[in-house]
Amino acid sequence: MKKLTIVILTLIFCYASYAQDSLQIFNYQREHIKKSGMEVLGSWAIANIAVGTTASFNTTGSTKYFYQMNALWNIANLGAAISGYVSAVKNVDRPLTPAESLKEQRKIETIFLVNGGLDLVYIGGGIYLDHRGNANNSDKLRGYGSGIILQGAFLLLFDGTMYISEKSNGNKLRRFLAENPVIFNGKTIGMIYNF
Repeated sequence: MKKLTIVILTLIFCYASYAQDSLQIFNYQREHIKKSGMEVLGSWAIANIAVGTTASFNTTGSTKYFYQMNALWNIANLGAAISGYVSAVKNVDRPLTPAESLKEQRKIETIFLVNGGLDLVYIGGGIYLDHRGNANNSDKLRGYGSGIILQGAFLLLFDGTMYISEKSNGNKLRRFLAENPVIFNGKTIGMIYNF
């Protein structure tokens, strides 16, 4: 009986270790997706700041304001990219429990989904400014409106892609946790029960 107990505990320990290692792979993947996305966003921001600043000094009319808006808008994008990148690097190897993993996964999915909704608001606001610029013969409103439309469209594509990537990883994580209810965190062994 004693040998059977030892064999069962050893099997549970090995299975739990496998489950914990696999859980960390999903957590790593979430942060890797975020880090890669922030590299893309940061690159877009730097390019828009450089081109927008240069072109705004070398053009006139609505084109000047279009480039000016792109440069200004991307200062915020660059800040978000740096913040997200630093967070991803900091959290990439952080061990999380299953509950913490699910919480972080839901959080990142929600962020990109909400951002996608905001992107539609940006596009609508840009269309409104462009319309007001045409109605009032204002180069500034037309240029700013066109710039916001472009930035909103890029961000919609970006946030949509990030949401799909993170949602796919999250679905795999949820399936994994449903199929592997035994967890080992290095100190304790636990089981997940779905009621």
